[in-house]
Amino acid sequence: MARVKFQTLSEQMFYVLLCLREERCGIDILDQVPTMTDGRVRVGSGTLYNLLEQFLDAGCIEETRVEGRRRSYLITPKGQEMLDQEYQRICAQARDYLRWTGEEGHP
Repeated sequence: MARVKFQTLSEQMFYVLLCLREERCGIDILDQVPTMTDGRVRVGSGTLYNLLEQFLDAGCIEETRVEGRRRSYLITPKGQEMLDQEYQRICAQARDYLRWTGEEGHP
């Protein structure tokens, strides 16, 4: 069965949207994601610009400024809702893990 687009977000998708809660251009996102994750997650430039295009087409982000080749983006309410839903899904997974491993009191 085909996966519904954006039903769940990859780590890269999650962090790109999270970055765009503030206006940023692509290079800022490439720098910010590793900073946010202590280097655990990186986004390649090809992946980033592909995601930005997909998010724009889906109405999850909007282009806010164009200065030469540099474009800036910001999350939309639709994108924020997707980010919030993914956060809730991740939290539910963590709760399930804790419950099924007997480590409920140990985050």
